[in-house]
Amino acid sequence: MIGRAFLNGVTHSEEDIVQLLLSVLEETQAAYCLIGGLAVNAYAEPVVSLDVDLVVVADRIDALCAAALAKGMKAETFEHSMNLSASTSDLRIQVQTDPRYQEFLARAEPREVLGYRMVVAGLRDVLRGKLWAYADESRRPSKRQKDLSDILRLAETHPELKDELPPAISRQMA
Repeated sequence: MIGRAFLNGVTHSEEDIVQLLLSVLEETQAAYCLIGGLAVNAYAEPVVSLDVDLVVVADRIDALCAAALAKGMKAETFEHSMNLSASTSDLRIQVQTDPRYQEFLARAEPREVLGYRMVVAGLRDVLRGKLWAYADESRRPSKRQKDLSDILRLAETHPELKDELPPAISRQMA
Protein backbone atom coordinates (compact mmCIF):
# COMPACT_ATOMS: atom_id res chain seq x y z
CA MET A 1 0.00 0.00 0.00
CA ILE A 2 2.99 2.30 0.51
CA GLY A 3 3.65 2.38 -3.26
CA ARG A 4 0.07 3.43 -3.97
CA ALA A 5 0.17 6.17 -1.35
CA PHE A 6 3.51 7.39 -2.70
CA LEU A 7 2.29 7.51 -6.31
CA ASN A 8 -0.94 9.24 -5.35
CA GLY A 9 0.98 11.73 -3.21
CA VAL A 10 3.53 12.57 -5.91
CA THR A 11 0.77 13.07 -8.48
CA HIS A 12 -1.32 15.19 -6.07
CA SER A 13 -4.21 12.80 -6.63
CA GLU A 14 -7.41 13.45 -4.74
CA GLU A 15 -8.59 10.02 -5.89
CA ASP A 16 -6.76 6.87 -6.94
CA ILE A 17 -6.57 7.46 -10.70
CA VAL A 18 -4.57 4.30 -11.38
CA GLN A 19 -7.25 2.23 -9.65
CA LEU A 20 -9.89 4.12 -11.63
CA LEU A 21 -8.01 3.30 -14.84
CA LEU A 22 -7.74 -0.37 -13.86
CA SER A 23 -11.49 -0.50 -13.16
CA VAL A 24 -12.26 1.08 -16.55
CA LEU A 25 -9.98 -1.46 -18.25
CA GLU A 26 -11.78 -4.29 -16.45
CA GLU A 27 -15.23 -2.84 -17.16
CA THR A 28 -14.48 -2.59 -20.89
CA GLN A 29 -12.74 -5.99 -20.96
CA ALA A 30 -9.80 -4.30 -22.65
CA ALA A 31 -6.61 -6.35 -22.77
CA TYR A 32 -3.74 -4.01 -21.95
CA CYS A 33 -0.14 -3.85 -20.85
CA LEU A 34 2.03 -1.18 -19.34
CA ILE A 35 4.93 0.14 -21.35
CA GLY A 36 7.20 3.10 -20.63
CA GLY A 37 8.72 4.19 -17.35
CA LEU A 38 6.17 2.54 -15.08
CA ALA A 39 6.80 -0.76 -16.87
CA VAL A 40 10.55 -0.25 -16.36
CA ASN A 41 9.77 0.06 -12.63
CA ALA A 42 8.41 -3.50 -12.75
CA TYR A 43 11.86 -4.78 -13.82
CA ALA A 44 14.30 -2.35 -12.15
CA GLU A 45 14.51 -0.13 -9.08
CA PRO A 46 11.55 2.27 -9.29
CA VAL A 47 11.87 5.93 -10.14
CA VAL A 48 9.18 8.58 -9.95
CA SER A 49 7.03 9.17 -13.01
CA LEU A 50 3.89 11.20 -13.55
CA ASP A 51 3.05 9.10 -16.61
CA VAL A 52 1.23 5.82 -17.12
CA ASP A 53 1.93 4.57 -20.64
CA LEU A 54 0.02 1.56 -21.87
CA VAL A 55 -1.12 -0.36 -24.90
CA VAL A 56 -4.76 -1.41 -25.17
CA VAL A 57 -6.00 -3.97 -27.66
CA ALA A 58 -6.99 -1.89 -30.69
CA ASP A 59 -10.65 -2.92 -30.87
CA ARG A 60 -11.32 -1.78 -27.26
CA ILE A 61 -9.80 1.72 -27.36
CA ASP A 62 -13.09 3.45 -28.23
CA ALA A 63 -14.91 1.59 -25.44
CA LEU A 64 -12.13 2.52 -23.01
CA CYS A 65 -12.40 6.18 -24.02
CA ALA A 66 -16.19 6.20 -23.60
CA ALA A 67 -15.98 4.53 -20.17
CA ALA A 68 -13.26 6.94 -19.04
CA LEU A 69 -15.36 9.92 -20.13
CA ALA A 70 -18.35 8.49 -18.25
CA LYS A 71 -16.19 8.40 -15.08
CA GLY A 72 -15.37 12.11 -15.47
CA MET A 73 -12.00 11.79 -17.15
CA LYS A 74 -10.90 13.92 -20.08
CA ALA A 75 -9.68 12.34 -23.34
CA GLU A 76 -7.53 13.84 -26.08
CA THR A 77 -6.70 11.99 -29.28
CA PHE A 78 -3.42 12.42 -31.14
CA GLU A 79 -1.86 10.74 -34.17
CA HIS A 80 -0.38 7.78 -32.25
CA SER A 81 -1.95 8.08 -28.82
CA MET A 82 -4.97 8.88 -26.73
CA ASN A 83 -4.35 10.74 -23.48
CA LEU A 84 -6.59 10.41 -20.46
CA SER A 85 -6.52 12.74 -17.48
CA ALA A 86 -8.55 13.75 -14.48
CA SER A 87 -8.84 17.17 -12.88
CA THR A 88 -8.22 15.50 -9.50
CA SER A 89 -4.69 14.32 -10.36
CA ASP A 90 -1.47 15.34 -12.10
CA LEU A 91 -1.09 11.76 -13.40
CA ARG A 92 -0.97 11.56 -17.19
CA ILE A 93 -2.26 8.42 -18.88
CA GLN A 94 -1.16 7.81 -22.47
CA VAL A 95 -2.71 4.98 -24.45
CA GLN A 96 -0.30 4.18 -27.28
CA THR A 97 -2.13 3.57 -30.57
CA ASP A 98 0.95 2.95 -32.74
CA PRO A 99 0.23 -0.53 -34.17
CA ARG A 100 3.82 -1.71 -33.51
CA TYR A 101 2.95 -2.05 -29.82
CA GLN A 102 -0.04 -4.39 -30.30
CA GLU A 103 2.20 -7.47 -30.40
CA PHE A 104 3.39 -6.65 -26.85
CA LEU A 105 -0.01 -7.74 -25.52
CA ALA A 106 0.63 -11.42 -26.33
CA ARG A 107 3.77 -11.53 -24.17
CA ALA A 108 2.59 -9.36 -21.27
CA GLU A 109 2.32 -10.71 -17.74
CA PRO A 110 0.84 -9.59 -14.42
CA ARG A 111 3.35 -7.93 -12.08
CA GLU A 112 3.37 -5.73 -9.00
CA VAL A 113 4.11 -2.09 -9.75
CA LEU A 114 4.08 0.40 -6.87
CA GLY A 115 1.44 -1.58 -5.00
CA TYR A 116 -0.81 -2.27 -7.99
CA ARG A 117 -1.26 -5.62 -9.74
CA MET A 118 -1.03 -4.68 -13.41
CA VAL A 119 -0.28 -6.36 -16.71
CA VAL A 120 3.17 -5.32 -17.88
CA ALA A 121 4.83 -5.80 -21.26
CA GLY A 122 7.56 -8.43 -21.26
CA LEU A 123 11.07 -7.32 -20.37
CA ARG A 124 12.37 -7.33 -23.95
CA ASP A 125 9.25 -5.54 -25.19
CA VAL A 126 9.68 -2.81 -22.57
CA LEU A 127 13.27 -2.42 -23.76
CA ARG A 128 12.18 -2.35 -27.41
CA GLY A 129 9.56 0.32 -26.70
CA LYS A 130 12.14 2.42 -24.88
CA LEU A 131 14.57 2.04 -27.79
CA TRP A 132 11.84 3.18 -30.22
CA ALA A 133 11.07 6.19 -28.01
CA TYR A 134 14.75 7.10 -27.65
CA ALA A 135 15.26 6.90 -31.42
CA ASP A 136 12.34 9.27 -32.09
CA GLU A 137 14.08 12.59 -32.70
CA SER A 138 10.77 14.45 -32.67
CA ARG A 139 10.53 13.84 -28.89
CA ARG A 140 11.73 16.51 -26.49
CA PRO A 141 15.40 16.09 -25.54
CA SER A 142 14.47 15.69 -21.86
CA LYS A 143 12.07 12.83 -22.71
CA ARG A 144 14.72 11.13 -24.84
CA GLN A 145 17.22 11.48 -22.00
CA LYS A 146 14.76 9.79 -19.63
CA ASP A 147 14.27 7.01 -22.22
CA LEU A 148 18.04 6.52 -22.32
CA SER A 149 18.18 6.38 -18.53
CA ASP A 150 15.41 3.76 -18.51
CA ILE A 151 17.27 1.72 -21.14
CA LEU A 152 20.44 1.82 -19.05
CA ARG A 153 18.54 0.90 -15.86
CA LEU A 154 17.07 -2.14 -17.60
CA ALA A 155 20.43 -3.24 -19.01
CA GLU A 156 22.21 -2.79 -15.68
CA THR A 157 19.56 -4.79 -13.83
CA HIS A 158 19.31 -7.44 -16.59
CA PRO A 159 22.80 -7.84 -18.13
CA GLU A 160 21.41 -10.35 -20.65
CA LEU A 161 19.85 -7.36 -22.45
CA LYS A 162 23.18 -5.70 -23.23
CA ASP A 163 23.55 -7.65 -26.48
CA GLU A 164 20.26 -6.14 -27.70
CA LEU A 165 21.43 -2.54 -27.35
CA PRO A 166 22.59 -0.47 -30.31
CA PRO A 167 26.38 0.09 -30.24
CA ALA A 168 26.06 3.80 -29.40
CA ILE A 169 24.11 2.93 -26.24
CA SER A 170 26.30 -0.07 -25.36
CA ARG A 171 29.35 2.18 -25.32
CA GLN A 172 27.72 4.31 -22.63
CA MET A 173 27.67 1.30 -20.31
CA ALA A 174 31.43 0.74 -20.45
